[in-house]
Amino acid sequence: MDQQIWIYLLVGVTFAIYIGIALWTKAGSTKEFYVAGGGVSPLANGMATAADWMSAASFISMAGLISFAGYDGAVFLMGWTGGYVLLALLLAPYLRKFGKFTVPDFIGDRYYSNTARTVAVICALFISFTYVAGQMRGVGVVFSRYLEVDINTGVYIGMAIVFFYAVLGGMKGITYTQVAQYVILIFAFMVPAIFISIQLTGNPIPMLGFGSKMTGSETYLLDKLNGLHAELGFAEYTSGSKSMVDIFFITAALMVGTSGLPHVIVRFFTVPRVRDARISAGYALVFIAILYTSAPAVAAFARTNLIQTVSNKEYSLMPEWFSNWEQTKLLIFEDKNDDGVIQYVADEKKNELTIDKDIMVLANPEIAQLPNWVVGLMAAGGLAAALSTAAGLLLVISTSVSHDLVKKQIAPDISDKAELWIARGAAIVAVVVAGYFGINPPGFVAAVVALAFGLAAASFFPAIILGIFYQRMNKYGAIAGMVSGLTITLFYMITFKFNAFGETTADDLWFGISPEGFGTVGMLINFIVSFAVSAMTPPPPQHVMDIVDNIRFPRGAGEASGMH
Repeated sequence: MDQQIWIYLLVGVTFAIYIGIALWTKAGSTKEFYVAGGGVSPLANGMATAADWMSAASFISMAGLISFAGYDGAVFLMGWTGGYVLLALLLAPYLRKFGKFTVPDFIGDRYYSNTARTVAVICALFISFTYVAGQMRGVGVVFSRYLEVDINTGVYIGMAIVFFYAVLGGMKGITYTQVAQYVILIFAFMVPAIFISIQLTGNPIPMLGFGSKMTGSETYLLDKLNGLHAELGFAEYTSGSKSMVDIFFITAALMVGTSGLPHVIVRFFTVPRVRDARISAGYALVFIAILYTSAPAVAAFARTNLIQTVSNKEYSLMPEWFSNWEQTKLLIFEDKNDDGVIQYVADEKKNELTIDKDIMVLANPEIAQLPNWVVGLMAAGGLAAALSTAAGLLLVISTSVSHDLVKKQIAPDISDKAELWIARGAAIVAVVVAGYFGINPPGFVAAVVALAFGLAAASFFPAIILGIFYQRMNKYGAIAGMVSGLTITLFYMITFKFNAFGETTADDLWFGISPEGFGTVGMLINFIVSFAVSAMTPPPPQHVMDIVDNIRFPRGAGEASGMH
């Protein structure tokens, strides 16, 4: 069957599944809208959490980043995986036992302060909007290539699908849609990886193929890739250029930043019991590990295939996928010496090929000349990854407005029905704003998404961890810590990332720490200020200290506090 027909068929079938689930799971109350009624099984929640966690960044971009950065790309694997482990072990079960709908809700009640709640809402909105803009842009890119529409039309289609199941079903609809999306995205990621692993190394398991010899050769895959890089003037694939200090700080910022991501934390509130939150965290870790342990192999396979296919080859002989990606402007050939041959080299003056990192995973099956149905599967998987995370983020935005601002601060006596309507209205506004940024992405979106991890690390993480494990922490310490951590991190990023106070170079960085890693410093400052201010001000009320004791105590771990 024709490749385009396979794409329309598989994308159409998956969209029909999402819409069918949305109609089946329409939310009838705020509890169903915010936490899916609190009755989701640990297995389903584990799959939904994995889909929520693995965004377009994980599915489309991560292997592409590693493919170009080589060893330096390891920071993303270590940071994002470590962040999830930290979240699963240190935060999720205790937050579930506290029994709140959202992270700002936890901070507002734990620190008995609407000021702390408002600061947390601002952080949650900032993180969520920067993320969701990137996801909607990813949806537009995938649509533009596979459905042969322009990127803006792709964003409109993505908005319509997310609008349908996020606004109608809330968390209930999102949960069961994400279960389906996890199955689709992991299948779509692994099938090409297995095919290409067999092609290149003869080993059907990509993780093992990564360390194997090339088929019909005594040369290991990574040695082959290092050799190709050397021929073209690139640095060795297995060597890095970042300093150890910078790698440590970036990894730590990604780790603690991701462990404070509100759209993932809220997933643990949907299970019936605290014990189920722990079990679902274990399931999610297994499901996530399947993709994350395959990503380095996919990156190396894609890089090897790409170089062998395009380097020093005649442009007129390029396969169809080359011209398809050229139309999206994500692959650009500029024949500088007019010889009709593609010169892909490290020297910028001589290099004639510009490749967007985001196309490496999506184009991988076509470069490897896999069957047409595999290409269609990749399109469905990419859309599933982007849409699942976008829906989770939109829910955080709508609950932050309806629950944490309106219900908790502006109109406490509002009815359940009215609150549900406000939540749906906020979700609609969020979809429109996200779509706008998807169509008109500010030039700094990519940078801000990366920096959002640092801001989450510098603001949310200390407030949450101290709220759970340090009974003496009071509202004054938490607020001062969040504001100071956020301020110093923002200042550093504005100074060295956006050069707001004059041009800067790598030599100007403090202790060689790049802006992406400075969130770790912000987090340490947050901790120091929180402890100092808390020690100089009155302790929290006794009932708050009793709650902190209760959420850490193993007894009663089967029951949540039910403080909704």
